[in-house]
Amino acid sequence: MDTRHVKRAFKYRFYPTDAQAAELSRTFGCVRKVYNLALAARTEAWTRQERVNYNQTSALLTAWKKTEELAFLNDVSSVPLQQTLRHLQSAFTNFFSKRAKYPRFKSSKKSRKSAEYTTSGFRFRDGRLTLAKMADPLDIVWSRPLPKEAKPSTVTVSQDSTGRWFVSMLCDDPTVKPLSATDAAVGVDVGLNHLLTLSTGEKIANPRHERTDRARLAKAQRTLARKAKGDGTNRRKARLKVAKIHARIADRRRDGLHKLTTRLVRENQTIVIEDLTVRNMVKNRSLARAISDAAWAEFRSLLEYKAQWYGREVIAVDRFFPSSKLCSVCGTLQGKMPLHVRTWTCACGTTHDRDVNAARNLLAAGRAVSACGAGVRPQRRTPGGQSAMKQEVSRREP
Repeated sequence: MDTRHVKRAFKYRFYPTDAQAAELSRTFGCVRKVYNLALAARTEAWTRQERVNYNQTSALLTAWKKTEELAFLNDVSSVPLQQTLRHLQSAFTNFFSKRAKYPRFKSSKKSRKSAEYTTSGFRFRDGRLTLAKMADPLDIVWSRPLPKEAKPSTVTVSQDSTGRWFVSMLCDDPTVKPLSATDAAVGVDVGLNHLLTLSTGEKIANPRHERTDRARLAKAQRTLARKAKGDGTNRRKARLKVAKIHARIADRRRDGLHKLTTRLVRENQTIVIEDLTVRNMVKNRSLARAISDAAWAEFRSLLEYKAQWYGREVIAVDRFFPSSKLCSVCGTLQGKMPLHVRTWTCACGTTHDRDVNAARNLLAAGRAVSACGAGVRPQRRTPGGQSAMKQEVSRREP
């Protein structure tokens, strides 16, 4: 019997005392300092064609703590400092594997403020979490319960740009189990006029969260732009107002995507989407703002990990598959089809809604891929490879 549990992060808001806030702020600063020092050391070694690993940076940290200039590193817990060195090691691993760019230095104003604690850096008893170097537990708002008898393996404390404090606890969640298998399958075409169009014909409206608050955001940004540069109180207040509007937009968008992806995973065994390269699409200056607001990449990320949790399948169809121009009834491939064309009639006499037709073609291509067992992401994983979708299209073309 499989006893493996899903590792799941539970995020809560908390309200620190003045002493706790000061301690955490010091920790954030030390974490950033150690990361930058280690990155500088590794970069210098890299110029000499040498590689420095985690163990060597850990030894450097011990030496830094003994210097008068960096003695303040002893004032905070050593656990987050060691963890940031591990994060840097992961960043370099991704860089050498060509999965990411070269690591960048952390900024005191722009970088995320966070610190990660492992089991030796916190105590969790009777629903009360106490971090190292603190006498009192954190005042956490338990918006949802942790799994029964949950024991966090890591705790991450963070502060966002609006000043809100969050704690994220990584736990085994035995309640996450595969759902009962079903024969339902759906093709999903993402868009801007409608956020999603399903192969069933259902269209899900695009909430356009950024557009809703665009006027308020523009006014707040104009106010901020008029403030004198520096760390003045008025500029700080104006910046905070802009940050709160951005946070409101992001929170609402994330909440909507969570509800939507959960529904799709619960209702369908197989979900077929298009393998879009959003990072390239946002280079279109006319559509970048709308595409970013739709958050297609985040939608896919949520969909994939939830499908993995609950025993569902997500198939990503090659982005060059002509889903919009292919008749889902007779298989005839049309010529050029500009974006403003929303409905079209095939030579077989079928009138198509562009988005519904695309979703149905994606579903058919996804089923073909699943049946023949070919790779579903050849462009992303094996450049130059040929996908089953393209083979399927070539067989259907007249």
